[in-house]
Amino acid sequence: MAVASSAKSSNTSLDERCINTIRFLSIDAIQKANSGHPGLPMGAASMAYALWTRHLRHNPANPNWFDRDRFVLSAGHGSMLLYSMLHLTGYDLTLDDIKAFRQWRSRTPGHPERGHTPGVETTTGPLGQGFANGVGMAMAEAHLAATYNRDGFEVIRHFTYGIVSDGDLMEGIAAEAASLAGHLKLGRLIYLYDDNQISLAGGVDLTFTEDRGKRFESYGWHVQHVENGNDVEAIDRAIAAARDETERPSMILVRTHIGYGSPNKQDSFESHGSPLGVDEVKRTKENLDWPLDPPFWIPDDALSHFRRAIENGKRAESDWNRQFAAYESAHPESAKALRRAMAGELSSGWDRDIPCFPADAKGMATRVASGKILNAIAGRVPTLLGGSADLNPSTHTAIAGAGDFQSAATESAGVQGAVGGGWSYTGRNIAFGVREHAMGGIANGMAAHGGAIPYTSTFLIFSDYMRPSIRLASLMRLQNIYVFTHDGISVGEDGPTHQPIEQLASLRTIPGLVVIRPCDANETAVAWRVAIASHSRPVALALTRQNVPTLDRSTLGSADGLQNGAYILKGAGDERLDLVLMASGSEVHLAMAACDELAKGGAKVRVVSVPSVELFREQPAAYRNEVLPDGVPQLAIEAGVTLGWRSYFESSDNVVGVDQFGASAPGDVVMREYGFTVENVCRRAETLLNRRG
Repeated sequence: MAVASSAKSSNTSLDERCINTIRFLSIDAIQKANSGHPGLPMGAASMAYALWTRHLRHNPANPNWFDRDRFVLSAGHGSMLLYSMLHLTGYDLTLDDIKAFRQWRSRTPGHPERGHTPGVETTTGPLGQGFANGVGMAMAEAHLAATYNRDGFEVIRHFTYGIVSDGDLMEGIAAEAASLAGHLKLGRLIYLYDDNQISLAGGVDLTFTEDRGKRFESYGWHVQHVENGNDVEAIDRAIAAARDETERPSMILVRTHIGYGSPNKQDSFESHGSPLGVDEVKRTKENLDWPLDPPFWIPDDALSHFRRAIENGKRAESDWNRQFAAYESAHPESAKALRRAMAGELSSGWDRDIPCFPADAKGMATRVASGKILNAIAGRVPTLLGGSADLNPSTHTAIAGAGDFQSAATESAGVQGAVGGGWSYTGRNIAFGVREHAMGGIANGMAAHGGAIPYTSTFLIFSDYMRPSIRLASLMRLQNIYVFTHDGISVGEDGPTHQPIEQLASLRTIPGLVVIRPCDANETAVAWRVAIASHSRPVALALTRQNVPTLDRSTLGSADGLQNGAYILKGAGDERLDLVLMASGSEVHLAMAACDELAKGGAKVRVVSVPSVELFREQPAAYRNEVLPDGVPQLAIEAGVTLGWRSYFESSDNVVGVDQFGASAPGDVVMREYGFTVENVCRRAETLLNRRG
């Protein structure tokens, strides 16, 4: 029919059967579920076919082979495209799994989920995230290749591919990530753009009319156009040309047709996010000469063609294993380090150099302590790399002498670096620029790739810019370390725009994220130890800008108690207990001073440091009851919203917190005016004591 023939190509009949197999496997699954997005799988099937059967280097029998090419379906709403490719090429995803699309406990959920479906590299769906993840994967590959490859032994050499959509490119995170990728000259990053010119609510001419090709050229990308999205040979040639480009990431704009082949819904937003309907599925099969029954039909010759990926993959991994064995013989120490990196293992004694800070009434900012600890760890954890959103001097997140992660070609152009150690992909200091959201998404890609422990940093207030990426890191159980500094209203003169109020409570609501707000340098050291050892979940550190005393642990609870989330800092041995003061971060010192003042009146007061609500809630009930005995009034102190404390500690009778935005003034003035004084804490405490009688 005319709708489909307008975009037909001269593909071989086997090519056409394979491509239509992808389309109808996707359509049938979506129709059976009566839910899903058929438009993208129908329009992008030829792209996926060309990439997966002619270029993608992977092993369906071992989805975790380390030197495989990575594939990211950034347009995760088109998940049935990916599930179809995984099933057809021989991954452990059965036809029954395909038929259970979007059902309870199915292995084929509505959007791809890393760790849930074999072969899915990253969780996508929130548009633009996969785009940034792919940039992170390419950065991880570049770093590992530069660090571990040797002459004659390119044991790390793979590509990162992706399919991206109009919606991906509209999202700001994609612009941030694309700009950085172009600057870094990531030549092994190749994206195919499903340029169907339709979004969920209508044609992109409603909102998206810039020249996308020129936009990516301005970012420093290699840009190609394929005018016919069903021309497998043209797509094949474009991918080959992109692979030959070594110093620019590649964007291939492929003019596709959403809902291709549907007589009534091709090139219509109606095919974006709703099943075609029984009648339209029938018409589409008739239009493309496909049997009406049975559903989920796969031609034998098409399946055989796709399943060649199994033997090809086994052969590719076997060849790599032989090469690695030769590499191991020639360079045993490098091979040992690479094996450890690929496995995500820490060497024994990795934390040996973490400093222990002496008691000091003046102390230091926990951000400063964090910088010292980071550098001590980095010497024994070579997989630790990261940086900040243009804030290294403020967040103290540079690894001294470890070099900048940059293209050596950029250094040769005369641009100056930020840290010592030179410019190359071996560098461990990543300059993300003022791109917080992309920074979070890129770190997710690095962690998902493997071989790296990424850390990122900005001010706590700007964690809001990163929140979608942080949420996905938790969903994927990735090891990401977030170093958030300037953690309270004590930031002072910068005022309410820069003073976090609700951010701590907001981060604590993300399932799986561990938030740690240490009170001094030694708690900060333990916090970093926890973060490095947390292999399957992200950790956020909230650190002070201002100095805080380094506590004398010879008379107080050990900072190792941080590992339990909360611990008795002072007042452990009192037989009679009148009140518990709980606090995190800099407010712990206020609690200590208030405790001393209340003791003058005869009150028996315990101080509990609560650096991590999440870690404390994981402890046995007996431990929690020991720290916070039933029936004893509690007063919590934290320079943030009170809602979180009232939710997490049901027995909390009161909270000294901040339930309004901050103000511009010197930090000590703001703290005083908002009630963070010994006098106010004691007044609130005495109210509780009097109420108890």
